[in-house]
Amino acid sequence: MADFDLKVTEKDGVILVTTNGYLNNYGGEQVASLCLQKISEGKRKFLLNLANTDMVNSIGVSILIEVIEELQGTSGSIAFCNLVPIVEKTFNIMGISKYAKIYANEEEAMAGFA
Repeated sequence: MADFDLKVTEKDGVILVTTNGYLNNYGGEQVASLCLQKISEGKRKFLLNLANTDMVNSIGVSILIEVIEELQGTSGSIAFCNLVPIVEKTFNIMGISKYAKIYANEEEAMAGFA
């Protein structure tokens, strides 16, 4: 359907989600579904590596905000890393950066969870 996929690993209690492609309603739903499943399993720390995502639209952002709200209800946290400048600007404009940390790279982000 859409050119989007994701890879999931777990490292030091952090669910690492690496996205690949346009984060729109299709991609956002994939990310949300995965995160909500992991939250239901008791996971509380998430890192989204967006190095291979050059664009996030407003629907993708709104879906990410739903995940953030769900995590806030469980004292969980989410962070983002490797954002291209336009995605970082979008996150700032849409307010995601007020509720989730943004890191330059995966190493910094993992250190932020420690």
